[in-house]
Amino acid sequence: MNTTILALDLGTTTGWAIAQADTKISSGSQSFKPQRFEGGGMRFLRFKRWLTDIKQCAPDINLVVFEEVRRHAGVDAAHAYGGFMGQLTAWCEHHQIAYEGVPVGTIKKHATGKGNASKEQMIQAAQARNHCVTDDNQADALALLYWALEFRGEQP
Repeated sequence: MNTTILALDLGTTTGWAIAQADTKISSGSQSFKPQRFEGGGMRFLRFKRWLTDIKQCAPDINLVVFEEVRRHAGVDAAHAYGGFMGQLTAWCEHHQIAYEGVPVGTIKKHATGKGNASKEQMIQAAQARNHCVTDDNQADALALLYWALEFRGEQP
C-alpha cells in the first residue's frame, strides 16, 4: 500500500480510521463536545488541532475521505457538521492533501449490503472485520476506510 488514507465520520463525536503503509489500521472516536465555559468556535479549533496531531503521527497522509451527510436530524447537527467540514477542507487545502466526501448510503451499502443499514449493523460489520469498536462513529469511519481502500485498489 502506498497511500495513507484518513477516514472521518464528522460530528461532535468524530469517528476516525487510518491506514498507513506497513502498519495495521488504527481507529477510534474523538469527542469535540463544547466545554462548559468555552465559546461556540472552540470545538472547531480543537478539531483542527486534533487533525494536526494526527498528521504529526502520520505525516504522509495523502487522502482524507469523509462521510458526506445530506440530511441532518436538526439545525444544530447541520451547523456542527458544516463547521467541521469547513475546518477539514481548509486544513486539507493548507496541507495540500486530497479530500473527498462519500455519501452515507454508499458507505453503508459497501459495509453491509444495505444503503439504509442501522448503527448496530454498521458496528457488526466492523466487528466482522475483527475490529474492537466502541461506537457507531468509529464503525462508520472504518467502513469508509475500507470503501476507500477497495475503490483505490489498495490492500488493508
